[in-house]
Amino acid sequence: MMAQLWREASLATDAEGFLARVGAGILDEVNGDALAVRTLEPEQHHLVTTAFVRRGALGVAHPTKPRVELGAAALARVLAWIEAGAIEHANAAHPSTTARELMRSIADEGSWWLVPLVADSRPLGVLLVAGDAALETRKLVAMCEPLSAVLASERSRREMSQLREAAEADKAAALARLNIRNIDVAVVGADAGLRDVMREVEQVAPTGAPVLIFGETGSGKEVVARSIHERSKRANGPILRVNCGAIAPELIDSELFGHERGAFTGAAAQRRGWFERADGGTLFLDEIGELPLPAQVRLLRVVQDGVFERVGGMRPLEVDVRIVAATHRDLSAMVAEGTFREDLWYRINVFTIKLPPLRERQGDIAALAEHFTARAAHRFGLVGLRVTQADVALLQRYEWPGNVRELSAVIERAAILGEGGRLDVARSLGNSQPVRDRTVERIEPVDDGRFLTLDEAMAKHIERAVTHCGGRIDGPRGAAKLLAIHPNTLRSRMQKLGVRVRSG
Repeated sequence: MMAQLWREASLATDAEGFLARVGAGILDEVNGDALAVRTLEPEQHHLVTTAFVRRGALGVAHPTKPRVELGAAALARVLAWIEAGAIEHANAAHPSTTARELMRSIADEGSWWLVPLVADSRPLGVLLVAGDAALETRKLVAMCEPLSAVLASERSRREMSQLREAAEADKAAALARLNIRNIDVAVVGADAGLRDVMREVEQVAPTGAPVLIFGETGSGKEVVARSIHERSKRANGPILRVNCGAIAPELIDSELFGHERGAFTGAAAQRRGWFERADGGTLFLDEIGELPLPAQVRLLRVVQDGVFERVGGMRPLEVDVRIVAATHRDLSAMVAEGTFREDLWYRINVFTIKLPPLRERQGDIAALAEHFTARAAHRFGLVGLRVTQADVALLQRYEWPGNVRELSAVIERAAILGEGGRLDVARSLGNSQPVRDRTVERIEPVDDGRFLTLDEAMAKHIERAVTHCGGRIDGPRGAAKLLAIHPNTLRSRMQKLGVRVRSG
């Protein structure tokens, strides 16, 4: 029997396949009724049931909830027990404290032998075998050696795969910071127009809670999602972005959950989906409101329980993934219309971040323009390219319906039109209609008939607006709202123009 076990172990790629072939033989050899393999994931504080075999049954069974959470104290006890290397015979009705953790949710009755699984002094998990005190433990311990070798090999492959995924994610982030992609706006405006947003990011990032980001197209939702990931406990894991609106409906399940070989025409090999690839990290579901209802049902299960199956697969898989979703659509209205599931809405809407459009972040335009100008200079090999105050003035008069993404494109076009020596912002904006400065729409003469200068008219208009609002600057009843200008921009103009009205 031992020769067969080692031969199968040398060919096995995973413990499930190994036990599917030899599990029944092990039970016959030791006179056991059932066996289960539970692997330990100490970093995630998990015990995961890899396989369950019953005597006389065909194949390997899988429990509904294969993963068991361990507290810090329980994890320490389990690790110490495995490292000690002593087997234990436990009755499910009166187990020891450690045995209770090892048997939880899988061995609820009868008596079981618990055998630690170790390879190269590394704790891997536990083998549980149902049987009475007469079970041949010497054979059982010997049979654990090839099983431990399979588990160690499987874990090494999984760790290598996770390292590769993390390296790919790090490479993508590095390329973004080197201006290779459009998402490299980092957190420009973190101390100004995005100050409140970044405060919320700092609050929610360490918690691991799902986050829903609302914002117009091009406003920087992915930048915020990456900031959450980088400030979380998952920062060393991958962060992957899925554009839910760009996946064909018939491919959504395969993209999100992966597929088995032969699951459908063209599935020539097994494929890991986005959830598996993001295990231990963050999955950014961009434009989640575009998912069709059938996909929302399947997404709910994995968001709720962390359990899914590949297309064409029979084995439930578990992942530990944080969800950060984003949308420009009114999901609450979609729930009322029946086009977005209410239960999924509640699951992803644990913490909401509302990202202001660029037209409400006037104070950030200068910094963003400088950032994109530096990026354009690097990308196009230009020296001495800079943004002037006149350029900023033109940019601040525009509505920016495409938000930060449009500003990036305008700056790059301006660099090209300026033929490398300057930014031609006027031509880059083209026929785009600028915003009229609402603060100077009415220019009133003084008593002697003299017209006010532009600064005098603006100061007077701002003073009248702030007085009308009772001295308030911010908020829905503040002067900034009345004048359709960002509060920070209004304060800056008040200081520049010498407006001394008391502010709120």
